Amino acid sequence: MEPLKLTPAVVSQTDVNRLIRELTGLNDFFVGARTRAAGSAMQLPKLSRLMDQLSRENGVNLLEDEARRKLMAQLELVYKSAPSFHISFAVEPSPKSLERIVLWMRQNIHPQTLLSVGLQPAIAAGCVLRTTNKVFDMSLRNHLKTQTKYLAQLIKGVPEQPVAEGAPGGR
Repeated sequence: MEPLKLTPAVVSQTDVNRLIRELTGLNDFFVGARTRAAGSAMQLPKLSRLMDQLSRENGVNLLEDEARRKLMAQLELVYKSAPSFHISFAVEPSPKSLERIVLWMRQNIHPQTLLSVGLQPAIAAGCVLRTTNKVFDMSLRNHLKTQTKYLAQLIKGVPEQPVAEGAPGGR
């Protein structure tokens, strides 16, 4: 079985879980459709954009029971075993920027990498990336902490100059 290709819009385990629930609902619909009287009208449930992209990209015909069963097995495998990282930002990242980050990670780390996103306003700018056993702090807060001595030297080295009256900051 070929590994499942995740679209960049599938970012987290929550997205994978949502796809599993949607596929379960689709399976339930087809089970119910078999019990209906022949010739009765039925309307297929609407697919989410994620499910549509995923099925198209992987060449899965969602009308076929076997194809749905295989897709479900692959999604469950991704949910249980895909490498997952936690990334924290100072502010909520845009969906486009998350897609770019996850796309880079899938090209350079693992094709099924998933991200969990959090907020830490105290980091000011940048991000903090956590794996199961390592933390990469790429925040402005951490950068300034490592430069404390240098910043103190800069501040001490600046001679105090009297501010002329009428100048910005003057009285």
